[in-house]
Amino acid sequence: MRWTRSTGLPDNAAMATPTHSCLLDRIARERNMARFYELSVKPTLFGEVALVRRWGRIGTWGRQRIDIHPHGHAALAALEDIARTKHKRGYRPRV
Repeated sequence: MRWTRSTGLPDNAAMATPTHSCLLDRIARERNMARFYELSVKPTLFGEVALVRRWGRIGTWGRQRIDIHPHGHAALAALEDIARTKHKRGYRPRV
Protein backbone atom coordinates (compact mmCIF):
# COMPACT_ATOMS: atom_id res chain seq x y z
CA MET A 1 0.00 0.00 0.00
CA ARG A 2 1.10 3.53 -0.61
CA TRP A 3 0.88 5.72 2.47
CA THR A 4 1.31 9.45 2.70
CA ARG A 5 2.07 11.28 5.89
CA SER A 6 2.09 14.91 6.86
CA THR A 7 2.53 16.48 10.27
CA GLY A 8 -0.12 18.54 12.01
CA LEU A 9 0.16 21.97 13.57
CA PRO A 10 2.45 21.99 16.64
CA ASP A 11 0.39 24.62 18.52
CA ASN A 12 -2.40 22.28 19.59
CA ALA A 13 -1.87 18.74 20.95
CA ALA A 14 -4.88 17.44 19.00
CA MET A 15 -3.66 19.01 15.80
CA ALA A 16 -0.17 17.49 16.29
CA THR A 17 -1.58 14.08 15.30
CA PRO A 18 -0.03 13.11 11.97
CA THR A 19 -2.30 12.61 8.97
CA HIS A 20 -2.27 9.26 7.15
CA SER A 21 -4.02 8.32 3.92
CA CYS A 22 -4.37 5.33 1.61
CA LEU A 23 -5.92 5.25 -1.89
CA LEU A 24 -7.05 1.92 -3.38
CA ASP A 25 -8.46 1.04 -6.82
CA ARG A 26 -10.36 -1.93 -8.18
CA ILE A 27 -10.50 -2.06 -11.98
CA ALA A 28 -11.97 -4.92 -14.04
CA ARG A 29 -12.41 -3.84 -17.66
CA GLU A 30 -14.33 -6.99 -18.65
CA ARG A 31 -16.98 -6.14 -16.03
CA ASN A 32 -16.91 -2.35 -16.69
CA MET A 33 -15.77 -1.85 -13.10
CA ALA A 34 -13.61 1.10 -12.02
CA ARG A 35 -13.89 1.78 -8.29
CA PHE A 36 -11.83 3.64 -5.72
CA TYR A 37 -11.65 3.54 -1.92
CA GLU A 38 -9.84 6.28 -0.02
CA LEU A 39 -8.98 6.11 3.69
CA SER A 40 -7.50 8.96 5.69
CA VAL A 41 -6.91 9.69 9.37
CA LYS A 42 -7.16 13.35 10.36
CA PRO A 43 -7.34 15.26 13.65
CA THR A 44 -10.57 17.01 14.62
CA LEU A 45 -10.92 20.38 16.31
CA PHE A 46 -12.10 18.72 19.53
CA GLY A 47 -9.03 16.58 20.29
CA GLU A 48 -10.33 13.40 18.69
CA VAL A 49 -9.22 11.69 15.50
CA ALA A 50 -11.46 11.12 12.46
CA LEU A 51 -11.21 8.19 10.05
CA VAL A 52 -12.57 9.52 6.75
CA ARG A 53 -13.66 6.92 4.19
CA ARG A 54 -14.60 7.85 0.63
CA TRP A 55 -15.60 5.36 -2.06
CA GLY A 56 -17.29 5.17 -5.44
CA ARG A 57 -16.72 4.96 -9.18
CA ILE A 58 -13.49 6.51 -10.44
CA GLY A 59 -14.20 9.97 -11.85
CA THR A 60 -17.01 10.75 -9.39
CA TRP A 61 -16.97 12.23 -5.89
CA GLY A 62 -18.51 9.05 -4.49
CA ARG A 63 -19.83 8.66 -0.96
CA GLN A 64 -18.20 9.62 2.32
CA ARG A 65 -18.33 8.39 5.90
CA ILE A 66 -16.54 9.85 8.93
CA ASP A 67 -15.88 7.75 12.05
CA ILE A 68 -14.62 9.50 15.20
CA HIS A 69 -12.05 7.75 17.41
CA PRO A 70 -10.75 8.88 20.82
CA HIS A 71 -7.06 8.67 19.81
CA GLY A 72 -4.87 8.07 16.79
CA HIS A 73 -3.96 4.47 17.60
CA ALA A 74 -7.57 3.33 17.38
CA ALA A 75 -8.11 5.22 14.12
CA LEU A 76 -4.95 3.76 12.55
CA ALA A 77 -5.94 0.25 13.65
CA ALA A 78 -9.35 0.73 12.03
CA LEU A 79 -7.70 2.08 8.86
CA GLU A 80 -5.43 -0.98 8.64
CA ASP A 81 -8.34 -3.38 9.22
CA ILE A 82 -10.45 -1.76 6.49
CA ALA A 83 -7.49 -1.62 4.07
CA ARG A 84 -6.77 -5.32 4.71
CA THR A 85 -10.42 -6.21 4.04
CA LYS A 86 -10.50 -4.16 0.83
CA HIS A 87 -7.26 -5.78 -0.33
CA LYS A 88 -8.90 -9.21 0.09
CA ARG A 89 -11.82 -8.01 -2.07
CA GLY A 90 -9.50 -7.10 -4.94
CA TYR A 91 -8.60 -3.45 -4.28
CA ARG A 92 -4.98 -2.53 -5.02
CA PRO A 93 -2.92 0.58 -4.24
CA ARG A 94 -3.13 3.27 -6.91
CA VAL A 95 0.06 3.43 -8.94
